[in-house]
Amino acid sequence: MSSSIHLKQIGHHFTLAKQQVSLFEGLNIELHSGQSYAIVGPSGVGKSSLLLLMAGLECPVSGEVQFQKNGDPQPLKNLRQSSGFIFQQFHLLPELDALSNVALPLKLKGDKCALVTAELWLDKVGLSDRMYHKPQQLSGGEQQRVAIARTLAMQPQFIFADEPTGNLDEKTAQYIAQLMFDCCQQSGVGLVLVTHSMELAQHADTLLQLGQGKLTVKPGNHAAATVGALC
Repeated sequence: MSSSIHLKQIGHHFTLAKQQVSLFEGLNIELHSGQSYAIVGPSGVGKSSLLLLMAGLECPVSGEVQFQKNGDPQPLKNLRQSSGFIFQQFHLLPELDALSNVALPLKLKGDKCALVTAELWLDKVGLSDRMYHKPQQLSGGEQQRVAIARTLAMQPQFIFADEPTGNLDEKTAQYIAQLMFDCCQQSGVGLVLVTHSMELAQHADTLLQLGQGKLTVKPGNHAAATVGALC
């Protein structure tokens, strides 16, 4: 199923010390499932705010966010229900092992195959030998892979990630980034991430450069060779 997010004439601002601070005006962009996007730009220009607007988690001050499936308009609640989120903080439950952390959201949806699906995705992210370990027994990179497996196991249409590798060392960050891009591409999931790393951003299909209230769209370099068949 093809899904898309349409931002039309989006404007957004916030108030700081009784002063209105404008982030951007008149932004227009379309996001499509199966494609990857990296939002880049200086600190304070509104990258995280733009991500939240794209995900339907915040309402813009002006303009409209639309969600479509196969070209048919859908309510924004369907976008939120069709999305997954990956952040710097992994949000794993410390009392559960990796397998149970991945399976829990599926079980809450009544999926009788939750454990089988969780095991499959942990294997895809290279953690088949760590699935019975609890978060405190895993490295930061391994915990992030569990978080990625948990998100992908839900079969979202879009994944939104805010600095997903910010707390990782450079080598692990590169591996995790490539893992995310490869898994999303092969699963037909749309990936939208915020990052300060231009090296990471270049792996995306499309760069979204935010600055001075404007959004510049540029091609990325994801067509380059990938790190093996990760998914």
